[in-house]
Amino acid sequence: MNTPTTPRGSRAAAGLLVAGIAALTLAAPASAATPNLVDPDAVGSLTIHKFEAPETPTALPNDGTEQNVALTPLPGVGFTVYKVDTIDLTSNQGWVEANDLADSAPDSIADITAAGYTASAVGGQTLTDANGEIELANLDLGLYFVVETAPLPGSTGVAPFLVTVPLTDPANDDNWLYDVNVYPKNALTGATKTVEDSEDVKIGDEIDFTITSDIPNVAVIDGYKVVDTLDAKLDYVSAAVSLVDGTPLAATDYTVVQDAATNAVTVEFTAAGLAVLAAHNGTEVQVVLTAQVNAVGEIANTAVLYPNLGSYTVTPGQPGGPTVTPEVVTKWGDITIQKTDKAGTPLTGAVFSVYPTQQDAIDGTNAISLAGTTDFAVAADGTVTISGLRYSDWADNAAVAPGEDGYQSYWLAETVAPDGFELLAAPIEFTVTAASTAVGVDLQVVNVPSNAGFTLPLTGGTGTTLFLAGGVLLLAGALLLAVRSRRKAAAEA
Repeated sequence: MNTPTTPRGSRAAAGLLVAGIAALTLAAPASAATPNLVDPDAVGSLTIHKFEAPETPTALPNDGTEQNVALTPLPGVGFTVYKVDTIDLTSNQGWVEANDLADSAPDSIADITAAGYTASAVGGQTLTDANGEIELANLDLGLYFVVETAPLPGSTGVAPFLVTVPLTDPANDDNWLYDVNVYPKNALTGATKTVEDSEDVKIGDEIDFTITSDIPNVAVIDGYKVVDTLDAKLDYVSAAVSLVDGTPLAATDYTVVQDAATNAVTVEFTAAGLAVLAAHNGTEVQVVLTAQVNAVGEIANTAVLYPNLGSYTVTPGQPGGPTVTPEVVTKWGDITIQKTDKAGTPLTGAVFSVYPTQQDAIDGTNAISLAGTTDFAVAADGTVTISGLRYSDWADNAAVAPGEDGYQSYWLAETVAPDGFELLAAPIEFTVTAASTAVGVDLQVVNVPSNAGFTLPLTGGTGTTLFLAGGVLLLAGALLLAVRSRRKAAAEA
């Protein structure tokens, strides 16, 4: 059965009351049968059927009869039913008073009391069962006030409404319907969140969080806001608000406020904006928050949708409270590199740069800047920690493997070698993960001595001196040999 939700809630009961009054005031023809009056000794029942509100009306009657409804039932919704004690429906005056009270459209027990009536709860709050139903049997005849006291989180509940037990049977105008069925529906509002960081590689890059939220399927929306409390590792940059179907929003349709103390960003629709939402409740609201990463870590984030004014003061997760989006995570870490010789002895004096691609490392272009520098110098213990890089294996809130979109390798190139050692001949590929971000050395880079350890002769150095000394000795030997040969020849002569 279709029970429209209005600013004052479902008012089907008013029509039911009028129908009852009409049954009492219609003049019967002279030959009519005995009037079918309300039986003061009868008992009745009230069955509440709770379904999710459809996008389009069902066109089923809302006349108290049981209907075959093909909608999603909502279990776990709490209702409290009150009987208006001072109205007697076995009398004509009681029906007139009931109609007067319905015309005043009470929204609370306080409104009923202010109108001069008293009411008492029938058994306290009851939750709908797995079929979305609550059946109150053996009810005294009277006027009842039905209040949805525990809506589902993220739902827009129906406003309180009045209903009579009995009412005139719509299928048989000369009879009374003592077993009454009502179909108050809930407009459920969901919200999702995504993060886009696959194109980013370093702290300081801007990442986008997109929150997409339903608009309540009700005629009038009294409040609507989206709150995203950013992690302290994120700096808020901006927010863009739109409707998914392209319906334009004016700057006056919403406000964006960032609380510096809590880092919460609140997008709240104004009265003008709420009217736009109500007129386009078949689409969704989209909020894109842009933030900068300012520290390493695994940064989890959710957003909260408050779909109506009543949800503003309710803790998330409680009945009638707001909707919390699924959590999204962006991950940023570091890597520690140690510079050593072949024996594992730490070396100091080296300087590295990091590049997003192998070709960048070869060309020396697009070096990644962290903390204002692209030069990462090795400390006295031979280590250097390069901090603030996005995880290689995590992008857009999902694990990624090598070769998949979003997977990010990094490339290390040596720009200054330790004294007495060779520069690295080629860049080294490395990854940043949860493991690399943990304490300890993740990558060991070995340098070899200059000229791979071979000693080259130096012009004017020891090598030349040795060659000269050898030449002098050879020349002296030749001269000595010549002198001896001459003396021998003279003696023989």
